[in-house]
Amino acid sequence: MNTTTPFSLRLSWAQGLFERGDHAAAATALAELVDEVESSRESSSESEAVLHSVTDLRLMLARAYFQSAQLGRAEATLTQVIEQSPTDSYAHLLLGRTLQRAGRHAEAARPLALAEILGDYERPQAYGSSRPEPTDPA
Repeated sequence: MNTTTPFSLRLSWAQGLFERGDHAAAATALAELVDEVESSRESSSESEAVLHSVTDLRLMLARAYFQSAQLGRAEATLTQVIEQSPTDSYAHLLLGRTLQRAGRHAEAARPLALAEILGDYERPQAYGSSRPEPTDPA
């Protein structure tokens, strides 16, 4: 896609790729959109409104990276989302799940705890649980 195609059409296309399960292609398309929004913010004056939230686009991009197992990119993107919106419980949850999926269970504990506190998400116990399972004394 190129920049002569309207932004909303390219966004819909990227969302369609994601919904169809082509997460790698969706990540590529979304990364281009994030770059475009960031560059338009840098070049626009204060009075010009940017039509799309870069934080929302980054969160969608992070989901695409997560689903396509690009865990390093997902982590970096989610870190940016959390810097912009520290109370976004879903971003904390996805960061924790990304770290778990990368085998970094101890590092995942903090974002998962924050997700639980901020957004009523339950901390998953299936991966890297630090609590020992109770044994049956019988």
